[in-house]
Amino acid sequence: MIVRKQHDGILEAAPTTARPWHELAIISHYQTAVAVKQALHQGKFREAAVGMQELIDALARPDKRALKSQLIRLMAHVITWQTQPAKRSRGWRATINSARREIHDIQEETPSLTGDVIEAMWQACFQAAREEAEADMNQETIASLLTWEDVFEREYQLETPRRRPRRRQRRRSQGR
Repeated sequence: MIVRKQHDGILEAAPTTARPWHELAIISHYQTAVAVKQALHQGKFREAAVGMQELIDALARPDKRALKSQLIRLMAHVITWQTQPAKRSRGWRATINSARREIHDIQEETPSLTGDVIEAMWQACFQAAREEAEADMNQETIASLLTWEDVFEREYQLETPRRRPRRRQRRRSQGR
C-alpha cells in the first residue's frame, strides 16, 4: 500500500505488493493512517484492520524499547543492591523507585505493554542487566535470577546505623 497525492491535493492510498502494511507503518505513521482510511472507504475492512494493527504496533515500538531499557536499569540496580550491601545508598534506592515509576507510566500510556509483555522479555533483560551490573561493580554478581517480587514489589530500605550512646560532657565552671 502506498500513498499518492492526486492533482487536487487529496491523498489516496494505492495497494502495491512492493510495500506491505508492515513496511508502510515503519516508514510513515501518517501514510499508514491515510491508507487505512482509504481502505475503509473502499469497504476493504479486513485490509484496513491489518493496516490498523500494523500502525498500532509501530506506534508502540518506541514505548516497548523504553520499557525494556527501564526494566534493564531497574534489574541492574536490584542486582547491585543484592550484591554490594555495604555500598547501598539513597541514590540506588531512588533509582529503583524511579525506574519502577517510569515502567508504570509507560504501561499507563501504552496499555498493550502488559505484565505478559514484561514476562516475555524478562530473561533477555535479566541477562543484559546482569552484564551491566557486573561491569559497573567490576565484579561478578551472586544473582542467578530475579523474581517479580524482587523487581517490582520489595521495598528497598537502607539500614539505619545504630547510634552510639552519647557520653556526657562535664560542664566546666568558670571561676567568677
